[in-house]
Amino acid sequence: MAFYALIMAGGTGTRLWPASRRDRPKQTLELIGDRTMFEHTVDRITPVFPPDHVFVVAGREHVSDLADQAPELPAQNLIVEPLGRGTAPAIGLGAIHLQHKDPDAVMAVLTADHFIADVERFQRVLEAAAEAAREGHLVTLGIEPSSPSTGYGYIQQGAKMECGGDFDVFQVERFTEKPDQETALRMAESGEYTWNSGMFVWSVDRIMTEFQCQMPDFYVKLAEVQGTLGTDAYGSTLKRIWPTINKQSIDYGVMEGAGDVAVIPVDIGWSDVGSWGSLAELLAELGEEDEDGNVIVGDHIGIDTQRTMVFGSERLIATIGLEDMVIVDVGDAVLVCPVDREQDVRELVHLLERQESDEYL
Repeated sequence: MAFYALIMAGGTGTRLWPASRRDRPKQTLELIGDRTMFEHTVDRITPVFPPDHVFVVAGREHVSDLADQAPELPAQNLIVEPLGRGTAPAIGLGAIHLQHKDPDAVMAVLTADHFIADVERFQRVLEAAAEAAREGHLVTLGIEPSSPSTGYGYIQQGAKMECGGDFDVFQVERFTEKPDQETALRMAESGEYTWNSGMFVWSVDRIMTEFQCQMPDFYVKLAEVQGTLGTDAYGSTLKRIWPTINKQSIDYGVMEGAGDVAVIPVDIGWSDVGSWGSLAELLAELGEEDEDGNVIVGDHIGIDTQRTMVFGSERLIATIGLEDMVIVDVGDAVLVCPVDREQDVRELVHLLERQESDEYL
């Protein structure tokens, strides 16, 4: 059972506005070093998956950029999703393409916009997860909590399983959505929970069976699209059917209701780079923090500036007397906010949407 990767490269990274936009989403940006988030993703899986075993699902408006960033991937492996419908439909669309290529495929579902520091360990855990998937399990990678974060879903571990090689594998007791602070603290301290990374490994046959059982309406529509793969009718069929599919996440659509789900807890230096605060923390861990606790990307001069994130493009950013702030300048828009309000950037984007300020979205 050959092993394939499916990289989900949709989404816009709303909380990283104004750098992340509809036409240049988070995964296409150089946020860490001189490689984009998508390039980092492809780089770290290359030793596990040859290029023809790497598939990507993305919106039509982003496929060209992604192809330019990873020219080694076959053009037919870049799957266009006509409209964003959530992670479950995106995975389903990728799954039928993989099944068309290899009915016995095992697939790793990965994201294009996360960062992983311990690449070698990540590669080894993917191989361990593939072995568990070949035994019929739905496998998810759980991140060992470094804090009682309320920004992630949690996975409760059950009994230990006899698979996984050098890694511990546990039955999943339950998935829990983003908890309040008190619940997150209890979970993190218990040692029984991991963060839900959104990375999964399973056989194509198993996930298609789950779609059929748990999302039957979606499965019928997906099967109709699948029946046209390799024919001239594929494009028109996908274009006609995809707008009729309901939005759904893979967690709600499949994982929470599935049986025989396994989790592998790992510490791989994972970050979802979901906000300016999390990017600042990551860059600090990578040694990009100055003696005043500032993280600076771009040209900056400051007086009495501490614990501040500055992300600039072309202009000099000058600061005086600032503490615990985020400043982002991308030319046509500037964001300034306290670090403890950086999660509200998404609401700012929603305000721009209501005002129909499309030039800034």
